[in-house]
Amino acid sequence: MDTSTIVTLVILAVLIGYAILIYNSLVALKHAVSQAWSNIDVLLKQRHDELPKLVETCKQYMKHERETLERVMQARSAVHDAQARGDVGGLGEAEGVLRLGLGQLFAVAEAYPDLKANESFRQLQTRISALENSIADRREFYNAAVNNNNVRIEQFPDLIIARLLNFKAAELLEFSEAEKADVNLGSLFG
Repeated sequence: MDTSTIVTLVILAVLIGYAILIYNSLVALKHAVSQAWSNIDVLLKQRHDELPKLVETCKQYMKHERETLERVMQARSAVHDAQARGDVGGLGEAEGVLRLGLGQLFAVAEAYPDLKANESFRQLQTRISALENSIADRREFYNAAVNNNNVRIEQFPDLIIARLLNFKAAELLEFSEAEKADVNLGSLFG
C-alpha cells in the first residue's frame, strides 16, 4: 500500500470512530431524558394515588367546599390523561391547574380546625407536599436532560448524525402561568 492509501484509511477510521462516539453520546442523552421522565412518572403516580384519600378525608369536614374538591379531582384526571398520552405540554398545563387546586384546598382547610387536627389529613398533606417538592426537583432534572439533548442534536457536527439517524428534540415540562400566580386567599374565605 502506498502512503496516500494509508493516510486515507487512517482519516476514514478516525471519522468513523468520531461518528460512533457522537452516536453513542446522543443515545446516552436520549436515555437520560427517558430516565428523568420515568422519575417524574413514578412521583406523579404516587401523588395520583394519594389525592383521592385526601379529598375523601376533606369531604367529611368540608361540606360547603365541594367545588374546590371537585376541581382537584378534575385536575387529577387531566394530569392522568396527559400522562397516559405522553403529552408533556398537556401534562404541564394540567399540573399547573392541579397544583393551584391543591394550594386552594390546603388554604381552605385552614378554616376547618377539626380537619387540620385530623391525623390522616396531616399525614396526607405532608405526604403530598413532599411529593410536590420531589416532582419540582425531578422536573428540574428532566428539563436539564431535555436541554442537553436538544442542544447536542442542534450542534455541529452532532446534528449530522442526529438528522441521519432521526434523533428528535424532546419537549420541556413547563407548568402553566396559573401555577405561578399567587393564590387569592381573600376570595377563598370571602
